[in-house]
Amino acid sequence: MNKAALSWLPEQKDWTQQFRAAKAGPAPLPEWVALANAPLDFIKTDMLNTAYRKAFPAPPPGLSAPPIRLAVLGSSTTKHLHPALRIAGLRRGFHVDIYEPDYGQYWFELMDPGSPLHEFAPTAVLFAFDARHMTRGLSPLADAAGAAAARDETIAHVQACWEKARAAFDATILQQTVLPAFPELVGQNEQILPGSPAASIAPLNAALRAAALQAGTHLVAIDSRAARDGIDAWYSDTFWHQAKQEIALSAAPVYGDLVMRLLAARFGRSAKCLVLDLDNTLWGGVVGDDGLDGLALGQGSAEGEAFAAFQAYAKDLAGRGVILAVCSKNDEANALAPFEQHPEMVLKRADIACFVANWDDKATNLRRIAESLNIGLDALVFVDDNPFERNLVREKLPMVAVPEVSDDPSTFARCLADAGYFEALALTDEDRARGAQYQANAARASMAGAANDIGDYLASLEMRLIWTRFDSVGLSRTVQLINKSNQFNLTTRRYDEADIKQMIANPDCLGLQLRLVDRFGDNGMIAVAIMVRQGDAAVIDTWLMSCRVLGRKVEEATLQILAEEAGRWGVATLRGAYLPTAKNGMVKEHYSKLGFAPVVTDEPGDWYELRLDSYRPPALPMVIEAVQPALA
Repeated sequence: MNKAALSWLPEQKDWTQQFRAAKAGPAPLPEWVALANAPLDFIKTDMLNTAYRKAFPAPPPGLSAPPIRLAVLGSSTTKHLHPALRIAGLRRGFHVDIYEPDYGQYWFELMDPGSPLHEFAPTAVLFAFDARHMTRGLSPLADAAGAAAARDETIAHVQACWEKARAAFDATILQQTVLPAFPELVGQNEQILPGSPAASIAPLNAALRAAALQAGTHLVAIDSRAARDGIDAWYSDTFWHQAKQEIALSAAPVYGDLVMRLLAARFGRSAKCLVLDLDNTLWGGVVGDDGLDGLALGQGSAEGEAFAAFQAYAKDLAGRGVILAVCSKNDEANALAPFEQHPEMVLKRADIACFVANWDDKATNLRRIAESLNIGLDALVFVDDNPFERNLVREKLPMVAVPEVSDDPSTFARCLADAGYFEALALTDEDRARGAQYQANAARASMAGAANDIGDYLASLEMRLIWTRFDSVGLSRTVQLINKSNQFNLTTRRYDEADIKQMIANPDCLGLQLRLVDRFGDNGMIAVAIMVRQGDAAVIDTWLMSCRVLGRKVEEATLQILAEEAGRWGVATLRGAYLPTAKNGMVKEHYSKLGFAPVVTDEPGDWYELRLDSYRPPALPMVIEAVQPALA
């Protein structure tokens, strides 16, 4: 059995027949995406890649994400990984084009601005350096100081690669960690020989992690995955010597998935909400039949401890920013009872942002949950022990991620972790506060339902919109919001930390970060706007907002801030574009609703203009406060 497998994806018994039908074609894009969402081995991955590339040599219409141009810059043979990278991208709605230099030429192509690599202009660069390449300056007889010096030299070279790629391309930088591919020279106490290749891997990876964190590079952690699966699932001395393939063919599908889940996170495609069934998912038994005393939960049985451990894992996910919801076929009173009364419950009702328990089908209830939380269905991950319910949701809502959990609750957490649905590139204080923010949203919704007048309700919230220019303190959250926001996003342009730092230093660029505070608490950073001075106009490059604050007049307040700041530049007009994507249709009329007039240009998108001399700020149900940015 191959331990490096896509075990969280469901088996498709008729996969071969469906593949043949799609290959005979012409099959629509969703059928190809469905074929990619299976636990494919290397052979099926290669078959699907060949057929898909023949069907779609160029990015097909209907993709929900932008095409990716990926440069794979390695020191060994990596062409066998291309099919897995493309199919893992397809699984997430990406069309992936790949460029790889000739063997061993990555540095020369990086340095030569006229090289095919520069002509390819990648949007993502993956540095895939093998273990021998990364330890080539190390002597087995080196002492600790010598081993550290060799390690520092290697890290400096890797950092130079990152810096060169970042300066040359508007690209996301990925770095593969070092695979523990060497036999020991001493044995279990290999650390007594710090210069041995085997002993060098752990400190080398630690140094890589520290350097990547500082540089904003994202790691493909194959060392961690190999520790999970076993090194034999990832590496073979035979294939290394025969073909200089460090990553085994059998591990290629998981390798591709590890890479593409990072790029999915970069482009705002990670899931946001974990939706949990209750009976036999959070506890053993059926609460309506067995009662509280009859549930298997907590100390006293291996099964009960496994359910409690899964609850603890879900609670930890909530602590790092994942929204929790419940979707259960149950009477609500029965469903709530364990949360409120069972002493071994780890999760409490306050941890759940949206609690739905009734007798409707789960696909319908998942739609209600997404609507209640104001997030897309593709932001949901649904965990249910019942294969019937899992299959129903996959059929009715293919955009919802449904991991193929086993009937053993002790494996639930590992299945979720292996699937990487909630991959993140950075964590902020606002991520950690997200659960409380959604709970406060529920309180606001309850209060709104009791109000007779929307104006009185908004006024009663006692809102304060606090804005500041981009600064170092909010940098991580600003970048995260720019790269995760898809629905309320006028242009869906993506920027990394280096881009934002350049904007901070540019006097003709104004980046605004906005927070909303009300009587229920701090909503955190909820909007970002970037405005650029061009001649006699201020052009809105980016305008995005969290959907959880829709309907509170934040759009009008943000426009007031932009108009006032544009006026300080002395320009006559404010201009902005709507660039349509598969997800931002909700803001198609945004500028028209705010009083902008459409204008004809040669530039992409629908353009609008507002003359500042005719702009009059409306009455707003909030106080606008400006604060000085922190020093960069």
